[in-house]
Amino acid sequence: MRLRQVEKPFDHPDYLFELKVDGFRAIVYIQDGECKLISRNQNNLRFEPLKRALAKLPVQNAIIDGEVVCLDKNGVSQFYQLLNRKGKPILYAFDLLWLNGEDLRQQPLILRKDRLAALVRSADCKSIMYAQHIEQNGKRFFDEICARDLEGIVAKRKLSIYKNDGHGWLKIKNRSYTQAEGRHELMTR
Repeated sequence: MRLRQVEKPFDHPDYLFELKVDGFRAIVYIQDGECKLISRNQNNLRFEPLKRALAKLPVQNAIIDGEVVCLDKNGVSQFYQLLNRKGKPILYAFDLLWLNGEDLRQQPLILRKDRLAALVRSADCKSIMYAQHIEQNGKRFFDEICARDLEGIVAKRKLSIYKNDGHGWLKIKNRSYTQAEGRHELMTR
């Protein structure tokens, strides 16, 4: 699911809202005690300690959508720690696409998130974090995110299926986010 940027936050009863963390988007493939992390550009992400930890999740197989991040002592994602490999990466998991042979992509997002939350709780793994959400109140959530100098929020329809049609998930970025300063120049070198 690609993110489409919109300019303003909104309130809507059909949507849930999550924190947009600052890291590398990854699809996690777990099969028979092995784990692969694949970027949105189909690159193999080489976070070996994270892959070893996720491979131990209590599943036969699973596909999880998330973001690889490094968090500071306050739980705030720190992009440059991740980029420079100076922090401990974890998976900020926000969707569960497959679990133990069952394709979940046609189930509503809210049900997939419930199954993901249960998996994360049962895992007892410090390398995975469930992406909590709020419902309906995107404007107030966005204001709080901006006040805390965080990257932004993601809006998702609660009943949506997992389909990459370009219309699914919306991102609303904090234009004053300090960690984004100078990033364009860094990424174009």
